[in-house]
Amino acid sequence: MSRIGKMPVVIPAGVDVKIESLGDGGSSVTVKGPKGTLNQVMHKDMTVKVEDGKITVGRTSDEKQQKALHGLTRALLSNMVTGVTSGYSKELDIVGVGYRAQKQGKSMTLNIGYSHPINLEEEPGITLEAPTPTKLVVSGADKQRVGQIAAEIRNLRLLKRNPYPNGSGLKYSDERVRRKAGKTGKK
Repeated sequence: MSRIGKMPVVIPAGVDVKIESLGDGGSSVTVKGPKGTLNQVMHKDMTVKVEDGKITVGRTSDEKQQKALHGLTRALLSNMVTGVTSGYSKELDIVGVGYRAQKQGKSMTLNIGYSHPINLEEEPGITLEAPTPTKLVVSGADKQRVGQIAAEIRNLRLLKRNPYPNGSGLKYSDERVRRKAGKTGKK
C-alpha cells in the first residue's frame, strides 16, 4: 500500500468536496473553498470517496502504475484542499541596477534589462503583486499554475545564466545562486 496514498485528506470547515462519476470509469473532483474552486479529473483506476469529513483514495490493483497513481492522486487532492483554504504563493527577487517591477491595475510591468518593458497580465485565479520594486509575488489557489507562472516569469531573465557577482536577473527568494570569482587583474 502506498504510504502517501493510504493517508486520508482531512476536509476543513468551509470546504465543499463534490465527486462526479465520468462515463469512462474515472471521476471528477471539485473542491470549493474561501479562496476559490478547483476541479481535477482523476484516473479511472483510482477510487475517491468522501466519508466522515475525510477524502480517501483507493486503487483497483497492486501494479506499479497503480501504486504510483495512488500517491499522486492523494497528493493532488491534498494540494487542492490546501489551495482553496490558504492558497499558494511564490516569491521572486529582481536583482540588477535599474531592474524593477511595477503593478498597474491587473497588469505587471517588468524592466529587466531589455530595450522594452515586459507586460504581464493576471490570469483568472492568479494574482501578481509587487510589494517592493525588487520583489514579485505570484499567488493563487492552484499550486501547479502558481509554480508554472512563477517559472515562466523567472525564465524571462534567469540569474543563473550570469553567475558572476555583478550578475543580474530573476531568482526565487529561497534560491541560492552559486557565484564565481571575478577576474583578477595583474598585481
